[in-house]
Amino acid sequence: MSEHTSSDPNARALAFLRIAIGVLFLIFAEYKIVGTEFMGHGGFSFWISKFLEQGAYPFMEPVLRNFVLPHAKPLAYLVAYSELALGLALVLGLLVRLASIFGWVFMITLLLSSDYPGAGAPFWEYFGNSLQHSVLALCFVAFFLGRSDNVWSVRSWHAQKFSRNY
Repeated sequence: MSEHTSSDPNARALAFLRIAIGVLFLIFAEYKIVGTEFMGHGGFSFWISKFLEQGAYPFMEPVLRNFVLPHAKPLAYLVAYSELALGLALVLGLLVRLASIFGWVFMITLLLSSDYPGAGAPFWEYFGNSLQHSVLALCFVAFFLGRSDNVWSVRSWHAQKFSRNY
C-alpha cells in the first residue's frame, strides 16, 4: 500500500475535512473553557435538562437524570477538555485514530441524549433529527478508517523532514 502524498487530491480532501472539524471542536472548547457559563454557572446542567425535556432516547433518560446531572460539574470539565483534545488532535494530525474513536463515542452519546424524534415519529425522522451528530460521527469513522494524518499533519511533516536527511 503506497503512502498518500500532498499531491493526492483525496488525501488533501480528507486532511482538509479533518482540520476543519478540528477547528470546530477548538471553537466549541474555547467557549466552554474561556467562558464561565458552561462549567461554572450551570450551562452544562442546563443543556442536560433540555435534552431530558426535548429529546433524549428513553433508555438514556435514567443515565442523564441519575448519573450525569448529579455529576454535572466534573462532567462539564470532561466535555470541555475532551473537545479541546479532539480539536488539537485533528488540527495537528496527532493520534487521529485514537481521537476518532473518542470523537465517535462522544457523537453517539450526544445523538442518543438529544436527538430522539419521539415514539410515533416516522423512520426517516430518526436520521433527520440526528444530522448534527451523525454527520460528525461519520467523519470520525472516515478519519479512523482513512489516513487523514498522511497529509498536512505533524506526522507527515516529521516524516518529510527526516526523509530528506537520509
